[in-house]
Amino acid sequence: MFEPLLPRTDQCFINGIWLDPMGRQTLPSANPSTGETLCEIARGTDTDIDHAVSAACRAFNGAWGKTTAAERGRLLTRIGQLVFENVDNLARMEAMDVGKPLTQARADAVALARYMEFYGGAADKLHGETIPYLDGYTVYTLREPHGVTGHIVPWNYPMQIIGRSVGAALATGNACVLKPAEEACLTALAFAELAHHAGLPPGVLNVVPGLGEEAGAALSGHADIDHISFTGSVAVGKLIQKSAADHVVPVTLELGGKSPQVVFEDADLKAALPFLVNAGIQNAGQTCSASSRILVQALRYDEVVAAMAARYTALKTGPALDDLDVGPLVSNAQKALVEGVLSQSGGIDIAATGSIIDTAPKGGAYVAPMLFAGASPDHILAQDEIFGPVQVVIPFKCEDEAIAIANGTDYGLVASCWTQDGARQMRMAKKLRAGQVFLNNYGAGGGVELPFGGRGLSGHGREKGFEALYSFTVLKTVAALHG
Repeated sequence: MFEPLLPRTDQCFINGIWLDPMGRQTLPSANPSTGETLCEIARGTDTDIDHAVSAACRAFNGAWGKTTAAERGRLLTRIGQLVFENVDNLARMEAMDVGKPLTQARADAVALARYMEFYGGAADKLHGETIPYLDGYTVYTLREPHGVTGHIVPWNYPMQIIGRSVGAALATGNACVLKPAEEACLTALAFAELAHHAGLPPGVLNVVPGLGEEAGAALSGHADIDHISFTGSVAVGKLIQKSAADHVVPVTLELGGKSPQVVFEDADLKAALPFLVNAGIQNAGQTCSASSRILVQALRYDEVVAAMAARYTALKTGPALDDLDVGPLVSNAQKALVEGVLSQSGGIDIAATGSIIDTAPKGGAYVAPMLFAGASPDHILAQDEIFGPVQVVIPFKCEDEAIAIANGTDYGLVASCWTQDGARQMRMAKKLRAGQVFLNNYGAGGGVELPFGGRGLSGHGREKGFEALYSFTVLKTVAALHG
């Protein structure tokens, strides 16, 4: 088994080799479980991005641009196998770098491997079509890669988001430049090394760590980038879309959500309860698709609040490597943001809180999980994406009111409905404004095969599944007149 050694976390990976950033500067990366510096990462700038984009252009216009879909598929499958062999190593890196409990980090590493497998298998399945047209014409379509794609990846799920964006881009023949979040670079760098060892040619995948306002801005505004994939905040997403617009570059944006689970009076509460809680506290609530709003029909409201509160009271928060229910937030800066929103929670009952274990380091970014009850639909806790282990329970009377509350935010990423009424399931699935709707479940186990994306402030475009391959290609129509 090849293990990524990462001899220099303070370097960029460009054109198949490790290089110091041009400015010779680094940034400290903290371990959120302790607050102590974990390592130094490269502070890439526009010069490093330009170097990486140039390397990607050469690769795309060279041998990589001539590879067959079957060859790309075999290569991605080899990368996936190497990731599988290094799941434990990658999980430990992610846990220490991001703060998520070890079991959750391991699930992310497995998902990265699965993305490589899925897109490896899909690479030669993306076909054009023939179109019936006028007599004497043969018309057909081709799907071609954009060229050089930029990938700006957040800190909450680095491995999963690398898998779903870079995997699809490579499968369709693009060359990639990846800018990981400065808070979470280790697994991105490790993945680059694994991909190189698997045989990915130099320049096809380049990784430049750095600050968003420096390296990220340089990537989104680069004249030679042909497509941008971004996952992160609404504010930064707007900046990236404006920057890309200067060169009329298409952008896929996944920006977050305020996702509801709607519990009707006929719901199977025993089946629903684990989903109601886990979907809100996974990764300490730092999940774009986190279910932070629980809407409950009045007849079952008190019962659901009591059942969720019992679970919350048992939740334990502590260091990532302790592998408890909840780990720290990614940083103390994020902790301050969450606490700032919680300070505005006046007038809402705290139904239950989890606990932070006594042995948790004092410098760690810990916030105890909190369950609020009786929130009005327009309260800040029911409207703003908090990105912490916080859920609010909101009562409703009837189906129409449930739909109005569920759709009553600016987001539209994920929604769930719990009911045993089949007709109601179909009505809710149609009326809920979200990119994904789950009936009597939430998240469907992650599902690399399931198209994912949002509406409204949750962004546009789709990642994951076969649908993502369309985003990373350009459709060309060929019309031949032959008589």
